[in-house]
Amino acid sequence: MMNTTEMLKHVDHTLLLPGATWDEIRQICDDAMEYETASVCIPPSYVRAASEYMQGKVAVCTVIGFPNGYMTTKTKEFETRDAIENGAAEIDMVINVGWLKDREYDRIEGEIRALKAVCGDKILKVIIETCLLTDEEKIKMCEIVTKAGADYIKTSTGFSAAGATFEDVELFARHVGPDVKIKAAGGIASLDDAYRFLELGADRLGTSRIIKLVKKEEATGY
Repeated sequence: MMNTTEMLKHVDHTLLLPGATWDEIRQICDDAMEYETASVCIPPSYVRAASEYMQGKVAVCTVIGFPNGYMTTKTKEFETRDAIENGAAEIDMVINVGWLKDREYDRIEGEIRALKAVCGDKILKVIIETCLLTDEEKIKMCEIVTKAGADYIKTSTGFSAAGATFEDVELFARHVGPDVKIKAAGGIASLDDAYRFLELGADRLGTSRIIKLVKKEEATGY
């Protein structure tokens, strides 16, 4: 079984609350550098400052089309390009859930491809908001994300009705292609849960609580 140090290398240390201040973002960055997390996941408006502050010691991840996903593809492309120019190394995009409900599969795939083209060698994660989907729709998104060439499929924004579940990560693991990794995010509330998600096939964990738990602070938030 992996130890805590190894587990933290899979954590996207996250702060995406609307009221997040620079002091709070800087604390997230300090924690990420101290505990050597995979990345910090922060609002786009803080990407440049965080990138300059950490000077490449930890990857900066940000969110696109967040949290509802119903912006136009051109808007998401602009957001992505801007984020990368500001120093983002990883992009977590939200799909248009309405398109999925309408079975507009080609449009979803086209949008993911368009954002991956902007990302180039940067990592693209696709948030599908599992709590709003049927199992059939989740499986379809595993297929679409695989075909579109994204790097990760991600469970949740953490801002909808529910977050990651063990069942969804197990489902993803059965249906994504070999080149697609899995990110569990939203509601990961204990170290035991974090280890369990990784055991089930997740490669990344989006959470604001895990570092707090390691530091033995009150674990609230995403």
